[in-house]
Amino acid sequence: MTTSTTIDSRWSSEFKYVLAAAGAAVGLGNLWKFPYIMGENGGGAFVLVYLFCILLIGIPVMMAEVMIGKRARTSPANASATVAKESGGSSIWSLLGASGVIAGSLILSFYIVIAGWAAAYIFFGISGDFLATVGSEISHKDEIGALFTGLITDTTQLIIWASITIIAAMLVLIRGVTAGLEKAVTYLMPLLFILLTIIMVYAAATGNFGQAAEFMFSPDFSKLSFDGVLTALGHAFFTLSLSSGIMMVYGAYMPEGTSIAKTSIYIAIMDTAVALIAGMAIFPIVFANGMEPSAGPGLLFVSLPIAFGQMPLGSLFGTLFFIMVTFAAFTSVIALLESPVAYLNERLGLTRAKATIVAGCTIWGLSLLTVFSLSGAPWAQDVVMGLNFFDALDKLTANIMLPLAGLFTAVLVGWVVNENITREEFALPEIAYKAVMFCLRYLSPVAIAIVFLQAVGLISL
Repeated sequence: MTTSTTIDSRWSSEFKYVLAAAGAAVGLGNLWKFPYIMGENGGGAFVLVYLFCILLIGIPVMMAEVMIGKRARTSPANASATVAKESGGSSIWSLLGASGVIAGSLILSFYIVIAGWAAAYIFFGISGDFLATVGSEISHKDEIGALFTGLITDTTQLIIWASITIIAAMLVLIRGVTAGLEKAVTYLMPLLFILLTIIMVYAAATGNFGQAAEFMFSPDFSKLSFDGVLTALGHAFFTLSLSSGIMMVYGAYMPEGTSIAKTSIYIAIMDTAVALIAGMAIFPIVFANGMEPSAGPGLLFVSLPIAFGQMPLGSLFGTLFFIMVTFAAFTSVIALLESPVAYLNERLGLTRAKATIVAGCTIWGLSLLTVFSLSGAPWAQDVVMGLNFFDALDKLTANIMLPLAGLFTAVLVGWVVNENITREEFALPEIAYKAVMFCLRYLSPVAIAIVFLQAVGLISL
C-alpha cells in the first residue's frame, strides 16, 4: 500500500467518522429538495425507486470515493492521482479530485446563502412572524410570501446571514479535525435527530399523519414517469455528497481498520432515514392544511410557515423546525469547506488557520454573485443562456461537474485501479465484492451518463 501520507489527521473513532460523513450527506437536500421532488413524482413509487438507486448507485460510488481518500491519505487532487499511479495509471487523474474541490467550493458559495435563509427563519419564528397579523387586510398566505420575498431580495440581509454562516464554519474548522470538525458534528447530529423526531411527533399529533404515510409509502407507479426515475437517481447520487471532494477527504481521515463498506451503508441509511423522517414531519402538516405536496422549494420557506402559523404552539415548533434545518445545513457547510481547506493546507503549505481564512473569504466573495442574483441586480442577470449567476452555478455543478466526477470516479476505481487494491480496501466477501465492482464498472457509469445527458439536453427520454 502507498504510504505517501501528507494528511496526519484522523477521526478519533469509526463512530465519529460515520457521524461526520452522515452530517456531510444530511443537508438541505434531505429537508428541502427530497420532500418536494417526492411530491412532484407520486410519493411512494418515487421512494421505492430512490431506495434502489441509493443501494445500486449511491453506496458503490461512495465506497469508491472513500477508498481513494483512505488509500492515498492525502487531499482529493493528490489522492486520485496517487491511487491511479499505484496501478500504473496517469497522473492526469488528479483532475478528478481537483474538480471535486472546485465543484464543492462553487456549491458552497450559494449553499451558505440558502443556509442563511434557514437561520433567518429561526428569528422570524421567535419574533412571531409566522402568525397572522390581527386586523391586517393582507391574507396570512400573502404575509408569509412577502416575508420570504423580502428576505431573498434584500441584499443586506442576505449578506449578513451568509457571512454569519461562513464565519461560524471557519471558526469550527480553524480548530482542526478532531477539536473542531469532529466535535461540532458530535453535538449537532444527535441534536438534529432529536429535533426532527420532535417535529415528526408534533406533526403526527396535529396533522394528517395517515394521509402522509399513505402518500409516502403506498407506491402508485402510474404517477411515476421515466423523468421521475431519473430524478430519483440524480437525487440519490447528490444527496450523499458525492463528487464534491468531501468523501475523499473524509476517507483520508478514516481510522485504520475501519470498514469502507459497512460505514458507507451506515451513512446511506442515516441519510435516507433523515429524508424519510423529514417527509413524515412535513407532509402531515401539508395535508392537514390543504396544501399541495408538490409545492416546490416554497414548501419549506412559505407553505410550512403558513401552516405553523395556524397550528397549536406553531411559533414554538416552527422555530424548532428551522433550528433543525439550520443544523442540517451547517453540517454540510463545514464539510464542503473542509475540502478546499485541506487542499490549501497540503498543496500550498498554508497553516490550517490561514487555509481556512483564505478558503472561507474566497467562498464568501463568490457568494455575492448569488446574493446579487437573488436581489435583482441587473449585472447579475442573464449572464449565461438567460440564467443569472445563481442558476448558472447551480446548473453547472449539479448537471455537469458532479455527474462527470461521479462517472470518472466509477471508471477510475472500476477499471483503472488494480484489483488487488480494491479487494484489500473493500475487504468484502467474494459475492459482495463482485456485486460492488459490477455496479462501479457497468451500472453506475451507464446510469450516471444517462442522467448527465438528459440534464444537459443531449437526450430526451
